[in-house]
Amino acid sequence: MTLVAPTIADYEASADLTALLVRTTQDDALSVSAETLRLSCKCAHCTRARFDDHFPDRFPGIAITEIGDLGYGLNISFSDGHNRGIYPKPYLLSLAGQ
Repeated sequence: MTLVAPTIADYEASADLTALLVRTTQDDALSVSAETLRLSCKCAHCTRARFDDHFPDRFPGIAITEIGDLGYGLNISFSDGHNRGIYPKPYLLSLAGQ
């Protein structure tokens, strides 16, 4: 028996834009809050802000404004104007607890 790791089959923003809803190839329905996504961004800008101790501890009221599929990951834009983050699909699944 070969075990196959789940991957993302489909995704969308929740109706209120406060979460990313993900369906895996194993038909699991997962959710990651927009705040968790924003806090987990690993782009150069956010990495530098963390290094300089200028990265916020919270992003209350943050919303997902756009999702771009890059094949290997998603580029997610947020209501604070941040749009640099690329979230590889395995990373998204780890954020969702998979």
